[in-house]
Amino acid sequence: MNNHPIGLFDSGIGGTSIWKEVIKVLPNENTIYLADGKNAPYGEKTSEEIIALSIKNTEFLIAKGCKIIIVACNTATTNAIDYLRATYPIPFIGIEPAIKPAALYSKTGAIGILATKGTLSSKLFEKTANEYTKNITKIEQDGEGLVPLIEGGKLNSPETQQLLTKYLKPMLNFNIDHLVLGCTHYPYLIPQIQQILGTQVKIIDSGEAVAKQTKAVLEKNNLLATIIPNKVKHTLYINSSKAVLENIVKNVSVHKDIIEQNF
Repeated sequence: MNNHPIGLFDSGIGGTSIWKEVIKVLPNENTIYLADGKNAPYGEKTSEEIIALSIKNTEFLIAKGCKIIIVACNTATTNAIDYLRATYPIPFIGIEPAIKPAALYSKTGAIGILATKGTLSSKLFEKTANEYTKNITKIEQDGEGLVPLIEGGKLNSPETQQLLTKYLKPMLNFNIDHLVLGCTHYPYLIPQIQQILGTQVKIIDSGEAVAKQTKAVLEKNNLLATIIPNKVKHTLYINSSKAVLENIVKNVSVHKDIIEQNF
């Protein structure tokens, strides 16, 4: 199993922000990334729909021989990971908004959370938020509309700028000093977000922490690969147009195959 790939799935291209960190921390590992762009965004679906899509994605990756699966989507993690862990025999790594570090390190006692409706309304999010923000003011904002814009390759469009300004400006009135990104698509908007919030607000995403946790779980299960780096394979599947996926990973200097496939 050691040289079998790490699997990752998301409701489109957002989870590539996690994939990039994983291949940085684990350069000897094969990876298979699944972008379910046809069904994006997950954040506006019911919990039952999200679980069904997560099962479909998981079974696709298991059929490809994946030894571990990263649910590279906050919405899928918060709604489906308990079910996936109870159902399948391989390890799963989830993505949760990094509320804990934001709350611990906040000096002003106020943090912002930009996430999808599906994440903000989940039981796992509520449990985490309640556990770590007892003495913290938390400003939650549903980033409705952002994922379709990112999936459409409109990172720097006026529409994206307009939505970000609408969602983030009010947070400054609460004197937030940390913004938690609760969707793996959102790290691609960090330059615009920082411009709106200024440098006094620290932006936190989960990518590096997830990559380190993946390495720790592989080590614990004796599943680290023994591949020579130049033999490593990275395959990315997408069931919508692959042009946006190609563009978002074009500067990642590893050999990768991008395959458009219906699944």
